[in-house]
Amino acid sequence: MTSIKTILAETMGEKASDVHINVGMRPILRRNTELIEMNYPVVSNEDAKKMVLEMIGPDKFKKLEAKRDLDFSTTIEDGHRFRVNAHYQRETIAISFRVIPNQVPLISDLHLPLIAEGLTDLPRGLVLVTGHTGSGKSTTLAGMIGLINRKYKKRIVTLEDPIEYLLENEKSMIEQREIGDDCPDFTSGLRHVLRQDPDIIMVGEMRDLEATSSTITAAETGHLVFSTLHTMNAPQTIERIIDIYPANQQDQIRTMLANTLQAVISQTLFKRIDKPGMVPCVEILLCTIAVRNCIRENRIYEIANIIETSRSLGMQNMDNSIADMYFKGFIGKDEAVMKSTNPGKMEKTLASMKQFEVVQQS
Repeated sequence: MTSIKTILAETMGEKASDVHINVGMRPILRRNTELIEMNYPVVSNEDAKKMVLEMIGPDKFKKLEAKRDLDFSTTIEDGHRFRVNAHYQRETIAISFRVIPNQVPLISDLHLPLIAEGLTDLPRGLVLVTGHTGSGKSTTLAGMIGLINRKYKKRIVTLEDPIEYLLENEKSMIEQREIGDDCPDFTSGLRHVLRQDPDIIMVGEMRDLEATSSTITAAETGHLVFSTLHTMNAPQTIERIIDIYPANQQDQIRTMLANTLQAVISQTLFKRIDKPGMVPCVEILLCTIAVRNCIRENRIYEIANIIETSRSLGMQNMDNSIADMYFKGFIGKDEAVMKSTNPGKMEKTLASMKQFEVVQQS
């Protein structure tokens, strides 16, 4: 059996973002969105079991057997860290790894709109970073917390499952609590964090009603709270939060959300064409008075239009961002069109932009 640490070391050497272990297949890594088969023997179920035991030991392995899914992190000899999910499929063990960069990214290096840096200056409220799995949400949050850490003397408490970026104290005092090891779940961690004198709270994910309710309450009590959701745009994010609640509580949560929500950053990653790597395209919603009224009065369908007409305030929709990244030469036309919300309109927009560029150059 090939050691899992050998496989992970090669993953780093290949500059991959993910590696997947499935029984009956060779290990597969993902590099710049492409899946690549590694030159190792086919993995058996016993091999996969030994890999998991090597990382977490027998006690946590019992939790995997009971719950059939387990999130944790692991570190190899050179110090590189990975977020791991071990799970069962067709009664066999499967493992997915995501590389966690050792360096907390500078937010200025992430190609985010400048307004994202401004959100770190907020005194209170809720800031959400959303997107599908692998869209860079954790990296964006780490960049924002890192900027606060360099600028302000604040007490920051994070609740993560598992801890990803290791944050070192600079001006701020930081506590990182891992779900399952340092506290049993997000709800319990949030219940007690309010007694720990935080200025800023980072919640890895608003997974369920209890965690969502506790996160919004923390923002409502005067803290600056950052969290994530698996939603694709700002209106969908607001609808998802409201829909989590029973019907008889939805009016109340609309009011709470209208009072506490400060911004939604929705992002997706694109393969760069100018050099190896990925770059995010980003939708930005800022909670102006008009947006708060839409939330409070259940007129969520109007928010997309507010974003479109408020670019001067720093808002932008996803297609604006895609077109901008294409124009800068970061992303290709095919992916830009495919991932846009209106492919036909995007194709015309990119063609007209290209034509304008040609005219400018002539």
